Amino acid sequence: MVDGITSQNLGKPDFELALKQHDIYCKTLSDLGLELTVLDAAPGFPDCCFVEDTAVVCPEVAVLTPLGAPSRQGEQLTIEPELAKHKPVVKIVPPALIEGGDVLLVEKTFYVGLSDRTNAEGAAALADAVRPHGYETVTIACCPSLHFKTDVNYIGNDTILVSPCCDSLPELSTFKRVVVEDDEAYARNCLYINGTVIVPDGFPKTLAQVQATGVKTTVIDMSEFRKLDGGLTCLSLRF
Repeated sequence: MVDGITSQNLGKPDFELALKQHDIYCKTLSDLGLELTVLDAAPGFPDCCFVEDTAVVCPEVAVLTPLGAPSRQGEQLTIEPELAKHKPVVKIVPPALIEGGDVLLVEKTFYVGLSDRTNAEGAAALADAVRPHGYETVTIACCPSLHFKTDVNYIGNDTILVSPCCDSLPELSTFKRVVVEDDEAYARNCLYINGTVIVPDGFPKTLAQVQATGVKTTVIDMSEFRKLDGGLTCLSLRF
């Protein structure tokens, strides 16, 4: 885990502290009403804790992604047996590439941001997989970030957190938008669960902005996962 992919310059994660933070993350999800399945480590995949990238899941189907980072290809196969216990699985295969961190589901619409990890073919393949279940897919050429959800996340009440460069995207114009400036960029990756927004610790301006929307909040420390470009949405697949 400490040798996972990163663009940050924050030092190597403290593995023991990361385990404690992961436990708190799991307990927070449980306290908010979710039933959890915690998977074993996947040796050979240092980024495997970021399970969100391995699939896109909705109530009707799980879409297994091929993953855009070469060192992560194969992680999705460790997730497949677990997802297959719950719902049908559809596989996207290269040259189509897509990662779950580039996909935001709001109601019956998937918003897919194109990135170095997700290409147009991947977005089209996802659209083909979910269209039979009544979902629309909107593909967005967005900011040059690691993932779409580095810049955009839903926090309930028809409201999204956005980066300044995504604030004017026409595909997002129907949402109420809360702009999170670059000095607290990491905090754009908040996680909305059953009426509560989980906010990473250490970002008071973003916390105040989220609370100003009227939604409940809870704060947890994500320092060690931040060192690996990982945020609150990255550590779970929710369905």
